[in-house]
Amino acid sequence: MAQDLLSLSRDELAQVLASWGEPEFRSAQIFDWVWKRWVTDFAAMTNLPLALRTRLDQTFTPAPLTPLAHQVDEEATEKVLLGLADGEAIEAVLMREGDRRTVCLSTQVGCPVGCAFCATGQSKFKRNLTAGEIAGQVLHFARRLAPSERVTHVVVMGMGEPLFNYAATIKAVRILNDPQGMGLGARRFTISTVGVVPGILRLAQEGLQVNLAISLHAPEDRLREKLVPTGQKWTIGEILEAGDAYAQATGRRVSYEYVLLGGVNDGLAQARALAELLRGRLAHVNLIPFNPAPGLPFAPPSPGQVDAFRRELVNHGVDATVRRSRGTRILAGCGQLRGLSTAQQN
Repeated sequence: MAQDLLSLSRDELAQVLASWGEPEFRSAQIFDWVWKRWVTDFAAMTNLPLALRTRLDQTFTPAPLTPLAHQVDEEATEKVLLGLADGEAIEAVLMREGDRRTVCLSTQVGCPVGCAFCATGQSKFKRNLTAGEIAGQVLHFARRLAPSERVTHVVVMGMGEPLFNYAATIKAVRILNDPQGMGLGARRFTISTVGVVPGILRLAQEGLQVNLAISLHAPEDRLREKLVPTGQKWTIGEILEAGDAYAQATGRRVSYEYVLLGGVNDGLAQARALAELLRGRLAHVNLIPFNPAPGLPFAPPSPGQVDAFRRELVNHGVDATVRRSRGTRILAGCGQLRGLSTAQQN
């Protein structure tokens, strides 16, 4: 089976080529073709010798993802179902807002966390994605954009828990960050986690200025354990300590994600309890009204309740905003991805 070229860093590619007796500059040429020109055919890499192009074609695949289905909503949010070499599938999303073009990518097939309000969590975990399968989702949308557009931001918020697939996720970020490739600045990445404490502490030592988003969803452990099963592994206190360590190591403000579920975690007393936890920390709360999806037994709160919750946080000294979900009509919003075809979802 052909190897996944997208999973190789520039240094790793140079090592492979050196073992073939190729000069060092060839790796930069190939990296340019793949990550700047987005070419998927080795034959098109015309500044490479024919013998090298043939060997590359026999050894590697430059495109490990196969588009299976594609949807676009009225705001030009796009969702793609991508097939993997082993027959599994994932979903990724492109969001447009002003000049921003943000790709929301997945890191696992299914998800082992099983959050009660997330459609992905209702699917069984199958496997981790490779670094190439993760980074390749960004390439897919880069190829689709008009000449006047470019991918500007990446949010690792799709299917799966990124810090349970730590090595591949960080490697994909570094590949996309490489200035000889796509050159996406580290601060244009946001990695979202349900609060995997060892992964957060490890990320704090990476020297990467990426943004960290921690999914909290409740101000006390008993409720959180019902909503987020991994809450049984790490308490809210332990998660907040890890978030503080990340903020101290990087100087970056941590975003705490909070999905508002009508009648479950959206009360004003819960807002005050959340404010008590976060006040004084280098933190921000990102409120996300629940996005309904088939099979999920929750309802979103009213707009008035969302605003009241936000105001309660602000009045108690905690910065908070409400995320406007995009793509919900095509099930591309937060918590709606399942890696299924449209026919399977209906």
